[in-house]
Amino acid sequence: MVNLFYDCYSVLSKVYCDKTFIKQAILKTTVEPINKQKTVKICYGVLDKDVEFDYYLDRLCERSPKQKIRILLKIAFYALKYLEKKPYAVIDATVELVKKLGKGGNAAFCNAVLRRFVSEDIPLPDDEIGRLSVKYSYPAFAVEKLIACYGKDTAERIMGYDEEKTFVRFDRGYAGEKYLVEKGYKFEKTPFYNLFAVEHAMKNEDFDNGIFTFQSIGSVAICETVGSGNALLDACAGPGGKSVYLADKFASITAVELHEHRAELIKTYCERMKKGNVEIVCADSSVNYPEFDSAFDSVLCDVPCSAYGTLKSNPDVKLRRSAESVSELSETQLSILKNCSAYVKIGGSLIYSTCSVFDEENDGIVGEFLKTTDGFIVENYSSPLPAVQKNYGLQFLPHLSFGAGFYCSKLKRIK
Repeated sequence: MVNLFYDCYSVLSKVYCDKTFIKQAILKTTVEPINKQKTVKICYGVLDKDVEFDYYLDRLCERSPKQKIRILLKIAFYALKYLEKKPYAVIDATVELVKKLGKGGNAAFCNAVLRRFVSEDIPLPDDEIGRLSVKYSYPAFAVEKLIACYGKDTAERIMGYDEEKTFVRFDRGYAGEKYLVEKGYKFEKTPFYNLFAVEHAMKNEDFDNGIFTFQSIGSVAICETVGSGNALLDACAGPGGKSVYLADKFASITAVELHEHRAELIKTYCERMKKGNVEIVCADSSVNYPEFDSAFDSVLCDVPCSAYGTLKSNPDVKLRRSAESVSELSETQLSILKNCSAYVKIGGSLIYSTCSVFDEENDGIVGEFLKTTDGFIVENYSSPLPAVQKNYGLQFLPHLSFGAGFYCSKLKRIK
């Protein structure tokens, strides 16, 4: 268990100390192959339960431990509470690892904290926001926003959703269901063509050859909203999943991405899936490019957002977002939507989407756009994926929508 905990510590120290995204941290860390699956599970679990574990540390420690010790204790908390490992094995492994890392002076402290964790019944906070924050391991600001948006009952359903699904999409022309049956996979059908929730799906030669790819159900639902046509602008395109999907539905796609490394990901994605009608432009979608004005049948603005609709696959979001950062994102979102609206032909569609469950990033942005921008009306549309109808679009929620939390609004340019 010491080696397993060490691998987890090596990954999580990059996330907590170096601010590396969890997916990148896993890719950058060499772990024992035998431990890989368990390491990923524990690392994601610790990040998912970070708020809860911080509360335990505050209750159990007279002085706040330094970050590296906090990481080790959180790994142990997860193993004890959520993996139900034997207390003596977890405590011994943690203390041994503390010494191995040259932190021997903290060994007795860690031993004492973990013994208290095992033996004491730690009550939840008395106040409602604090209680829900710890119970569901959500930052307090997010709890407050969710209750304000949906009411307490629905907010708890959103926060309490705890299923992790991996979605596999087969390229057009391949019989996806037949493939999965023949390969012996357990899978669940979705409302979308050739998209399945697949257990234990992994990359293989068929992935490399473009037969299938991994794409979230939220991403596919947004693409289905966009529809088809001649020319599409994908305004915030990295890493390229939507551009690749829509390459079969549009004659040409201009994929705009601010960051060069993400633009390179789009290129690699298109090559793997053999899509040759995608032009990649490295540019800022909040800045006007006159050559784009009125040039596209459809413009997709899948804007940067808080990502609070994707916490099961991106639990480190909880470490990176605050009430203030969400407000700052809202300014960027509105700026991109306003700028890119000029690129839509009269009669064409402007699609705004996020992977957020907060109104201020969703209906709030579209409402502000319609108040301050002339020439657009809301296009009513439906989706085979269950959703909540909002004023200007559809809000998909994890407990209703195969785990997806995202928003999509479709507007038509009329002048």
